[in-house]
Amino acid sequence: MKETLTRSLSGLIYVVLLLVCLCFEQLLSALFFVFGLICMGEFKKLIQLKSYIPYLIFIALYAVFGYWQSILNTNTGLSEATQILLVLSIFVELFLIKDLFSEKAIPLFATKRFLLTTFYLSSAFVFLILIANYYEDYKPDILLGAFVLVWVNDSFAYLVGKNFGKQKLFEKISPKKTIEGFLGGLFFSCVASYFIATFTETLSFTSWLILSIIISVFGTLGDLIESKFKRQANVKDSGAIMPGHGGLLDRLDSIIFAAPFIYLFLRILHYVS
Repeated sequence: MKETLTRSLSGLIYVVLLLVCLCFEQLLSALFFVFGLICMGEFKKLIQLKSYIPYLIFIALYAVFGYWQSILNTNTGLSEATQILLVLSIFVELFLIKDLFSEKAIPLFATKRFLLTTFYLSSAFVFLILIANYYEDYKPDILLGAFVLVWVNDSFAYLVGKNFGKQKLFEKISPKKTIEGFLGGLFFSCVASYFIATFTETLSFTSWLILSIIISVFGTLGDLIESKFKRQANVKDSGAIMPGHGGLLDRLDSIIFAAPFIYLFLRILHYVS
């Protein structure tokens, strides 16, 4: 009972903090900056990287893409730079998906460690901010909707899997996850997309439906990939900053992995509309 209360309280604080900061652009930028540094510290421990260079790269990327106009007094080149970062991030994540389905451990040679901290972790927080500024003015409804879809997917994947799950999804990596749980999370995310489309008046229902599928699929992959990193590091959680939940990376792994794909879809939507 005490553990459930602790877990619920720390989860509530996390959600309330995020929702409050979403109302103010500068607060959200500050929050994701702090979240990024914390996640970087947790991830560096998982991959056994002692260098401080990833912190400097994260700060540089976050500052440049978050304050491009303020730093350079122009938006010229921002779109091209963002596209390059997007291609590199998706390329690195596709390799992580390949590593997930390989029976071998994820190779962690020196160069790959820096590629992961840069184009898997650091770039994700850049894309989260860019998603919030999708309309070129700060309108966080799409980002809020993405987080809601992650929470719906995770919650119903757990509930459906616990009550009806029989077939293991990826037993060697995450024994508790089931195919039934994954499909349940996907189904209820699709249902939630209708209500998000109706009440936010941001994107069409079709667009939110596609986003719900992207978030469910790539969010689940991100969760599994982090589980594989933890299994290789022989730890249960990425950290202990959230009592009852583990580390911050444990809570953000889904949205971190899905962020570049969400942004890619929004870019495609912008060009075809």
